[in-house]
Amino acid sequence: MPFRRTIASLLLAAFAAGAGAAERVQVLVQRSPLAGSQYYALSAVWQQIRPGDKLLLTREPDNRHDGNAIRVEWNGRRLGYVPRAENRALAAAMDRGERVEARVARLREHRDPWQRVEFEVYLLL
Repeated sequence: MPFRRTIASLLLAAFAAGAGAAERVQVLVQRSPLAGSQYYALSAVWQQIRPGDKLLLTREPDNRHDGNAIRVEWNGRRLGYVPRAENRALAAAMDRGERVEARVARLREHRDPWQRVEFEVYLLL
């Protein structure tokens, strides 16, 4: 389901409330744990990364494990991936050229790598 259709009423409310064309509207569309962080650079950057930091999302349509794969990077370092169970709609939106942005939502020390980083994905309108 396209993200844009699911937020049409939110857009109308934002513009009705006075959001002008010069203002950037962001709509939270997903909050996810970081998948695969134990295989990439998270441990090397753990002391520097902070909640609110921007993350780069990059589609990997030719990924041999998952055609909907979306790589997650921080400052040029691969941290992991959007979880496979949660990447289909986001991958489709990115493939359509919809603008998205991701940020670190929460960090916590935990022995389960799936519990260490939570990130949010926003649709930019």
